[in-house]
Amino acid sequence: MKALWNSALGLLLVNGTLLGLTLPFGKMAAAAGVPPAVWAFVISCGAGAVLLSALLMNGGGFRLDRHRLRYFTIVAAVSYAVPNLLLFAAIPHLGVGFSGIMFTISPLFTLAFSLMLRLQRPNLLGTAGIGVGFLGALLVALTRGEASQPAEPIWVAAGLLIPVSLAIGNVYRTLDWPEGSGPIQLAAGSHLSAAVMLLVAAMAGTGGAPFAPLAQVPWLVVAQVIVSSAMFAVFFRLQAVGGPVYLSQIGYVAAAIGLVSGMFFLGESYRPETWLGAVLISIGLVMTTRAQLRQAA
Repeated sequence: MKALWNSALGLLLVNGTLLGLTLPFGKMAAAAGVPPAVWAFVISCGAGAVLLSALLMNGGGFRLDRHRLRYFTIVAAVSYAVPNLLLFAAIPHLGVGFSGIMFTISPLFTLAFSLMLRLQRPNLLGTAGIGVGFLGALLVALTRGEASQPAEPIWVAAGLLIPVSLAIGNVYRTLDWPEGSGPIQLAAGSHLSAAVMLLVAAMAGTGGAPFAPLAQVPWLVVAQVIVSSAMFAVFFRLQAVGGPVYLSQIGYVAAAIGLVSGMFFLGESYRPETWLGAVLISIGLVMTTRAQLRQAA
């Protein structure tokens, strides 16, 4: 476990796999009638409560000050509340596999934002990689989800906003990471803040009893809380070990899990253009990754 905790690649694979499992879980929850805000609340509240309990039981501290409150609020909004609301609202329209591909675009946006903010120096290979990746993203967007039921453009736009929001969060967490704070503390605080936001959204959006549908899928709720708690503990550790651009590559592992689970367990199918777009996005990522390695060398 110590070796895994210090391995960027190991953390990336574990994190991406756990994130990928969230996609089919979200589609099954939607099929059971669970509103998107409620399912996003389950993830953030469950993960935040489990991580905070583990932190306190192990003797860890949880300090609140102005900096941490600002950090928790911004991270909660751009990394969890907004993208999860968009994700679980869009999955029934776009499909699990297509929604997973949206995560693969996050590294390109992350690198683009990092270059604009001068966190990284631009070079020709990296710039070309961003261009190739965005071409693939455009091709994927034009296919509009599953082959048998193309989604309305508004849901495609919602899907594309997911990687934009995630990329903003990736960069912000690096820029404003509170000094002396550990990954578990930041994960717990951010998720509990997101849970408050999502609770308000759930109550406002559904009125009456928004949590009643959860009684239909108790096993799914337990599985999601376990997966999300483990995922976000690893997520913040990967941020510290690998940095924002490397972190954003969990989307490639998640997309693979989403595509496999969508096709083999949920009966989804996608047009050849969707696969071609996914390949172009992957090529773009390889180019940008090689550019970063050259700069590091």
